[in-house]
Amino acid sequence: MAAEAIVNIGVLATMDEGEGLMGLRRDGAVVIDDGRIAWVGASSNAPAADASFDAGGAAVIPGFVDSHTHAVFAGDRAAEFDARMSGARYTAGGIRSTVAATRGASTEELTSRTQHLLDEALRQGTTTAEIKSGYGLDVATERRLLEVAARFTEETTFLGAHVVAPEMADRRGEYVDLVAGPMLRAAAPLARWIDVFCEEGAFDVDETRRILAAGRAAGLGLRLHANQLTMSGAAALGVELGTASIDHCTFLSDTDVDALAASDTVATFVPGAEFSTRQPYPGVERLRDAGATWAIASDCNPGSSYTTSMPFCIALAVREMGMTPGEAIRAATLGGARALRRDDVGRIAVGARADLVLLDAPDPVHLAYRPGVPLVSRVWRDGQAATRWTKRVA
Repeated sequence: MAAEAIVNIGVLATMDEGEGLMGLRRDGAVVIDDGRIAWVGASSNAPAADASFDAGGAAVIPGFVDSHTHAVFAGDRAAEFDARMSGARYTAGGIRSTVAATRGASTEELTSRTQHLLDEALRQGTTTAEIKSGYGLDVATERRLLEVAARFTEETTFLGAHVVAPEMADRRGEYVDLVAGPMLRAAAPLARWIDVFCEEGAFDVDETRRILAAGRAAGLGLRLHANQLTMSGAAALGVELGTASIDHCTFLSDTDVDALAASDTVATFVPGAEFSTRQPYPGVERLRDAGATWAIASDCNPGSSYTTSMPFCIALAVREMGMTPGEAIRAATLGGARALRRDDVGRIAVGARADLVLLDAPDPVHLAYRPGVPLVSRVWRDGQAATRWTKRVA
């Protein structure tokens, strides 16, 4: 593969922790070779390469790392969104309508829908995405959803514990047995992670502990939906178990914040969900003061955050959650990588994957400064200009 130099970058955001919040370099350059970053430095010092791309003074950032999506589903819940915007309260129960639509969809339909969403995300700068199951809630469909997800990403998550399957609503103990037993055995070969929605209307702390322990015994990494609607104690459980990420974190106690700061568990915020459910936006002031690590993800799903746009989530995080633009961009790149326990994405450094985003803007701050404007003008994924999402080659 020919080496390519990207030169004349006005502002290069490397996310190098030794160079400030975003690792900003002026008049920077990057050399890509064999899908990886081979060199980073001043444009005037760029080594010779087989090809050169002139960034024209625009900004370049790492590709976004979206560490929380539910991108394999069928159906639409626009009516539910309309009702919420008219005053109805959000609950976890709407998931069941998506389950019915998803169970009835063909694998080809689900694959096509997922391809469309990921292509949409790619056009907005996302180059790494996690995908959960969770809209099957039976053994065969959960496995089928993971088979679809595995066509697109190595970051697959088994979420059989999304809610209790509707046909087992009065037999929740049996459903927990199913998730932690036969469903997990069918899903584990296709998943890297296991997740549980620990919340009012979904699973309690004891059920969550049991399911996550079974997933760990099956060799899966741990993730957790927690503290979205209530201060349930789930965040403390996530830190105790060493989950890679605790997602939502809308309601955190001071004890939760301190526990997160003392651990390597990432607090992943999904501001698109607050936008869509009219829940209060969490603030980051206490996490910042405590020294905790956080990420931003899209939570792409049809019910509570039907967006693939990480720039939109960045703008929300700045306006509604008290993040600085630099903190939000870092959370959507390096933060997401940490939430997936990856060091090969989310940053522009020698040896990392050549996932780069060229902005139609002179500074990354424009992602929040110009909300809703399509500022992504070019995306490199594994060193190649990309317009269609494909699964990475290891």
